[in-house]
Amino acid sequence: MSELSREVPLQPEQSGLLFIDVQNFGAHRDGAEFRHLSRAELEAKESYYFGQIERVALPNMQRLQRAFRTAGIEVLYTVIESLTQDGRDRSLDYKISGFHVPKGSWDAQMLDGLEPEADEIVIPKTSSDVFSSTNIHYVLGNLGIRQLVMCGLVTDQCVESAVRHACDLGYLVTLVTDACATHSQERHENTFRAIRGYCRQRTTDQLLEELAGP
Repeated sequence: MSELSREVPLQPEQSGLLFIDVQNFGAHRDGAEFRHLSRAELEAKESYYFGQIERVALPNMQRLQRAFRTAGIEVLYTVIESLTQDGRDRSLDYKISGFHVPKGSWDAQMLDGLEPEADEIVIPKTSSDVFSSTNIHYVLGNLGIRQLVMCGLVTDQCVESAVRHACDLGYLVTLVTDACATHSQERHENTFRAIRGYCRQRTTDQLLEELAGP
């Protein structure tokens, strides 16, 4: 019997790319997550976060999106979005945290520059872990996806939760380290150390080289 490993190159026919929560709510300076802050407070508290999104994570996510589309590999998105206008369907954690993105709102839309194409799948969620509050496992199974590439926001919360759960469900997960962002470099790097045993970790350049083949 061959030795099992997480270090398995992507097989396009069973792979998918999942963008996590790259939406106006928490990735745009005017998003609802930050509306309690003045512009000066926002820049003082979140300049690192938005700088990482704009200069590093988003450009790399755009590169991944283009490459996976060109390769004919499924591209999916998850966004924080309630099924209702008043958010009564949210998880208890989101209610306590005050996270509410009304159905169909601007906050629920993907960030400019990473918009889904017409037939790409967008899955709304109301908890940190997309596998806990949506039918994504069922959808991925129907698509024949067993190797899941993940990136998005924020590294040490929704992204990390999704990586752990996907691993437990039997997916081979690749986390793209420079296509994620969170609110400090320390938090960002702590996640990569904490979940090293759950997934492959690759930079955008490394993954695109792999996807291009020999």
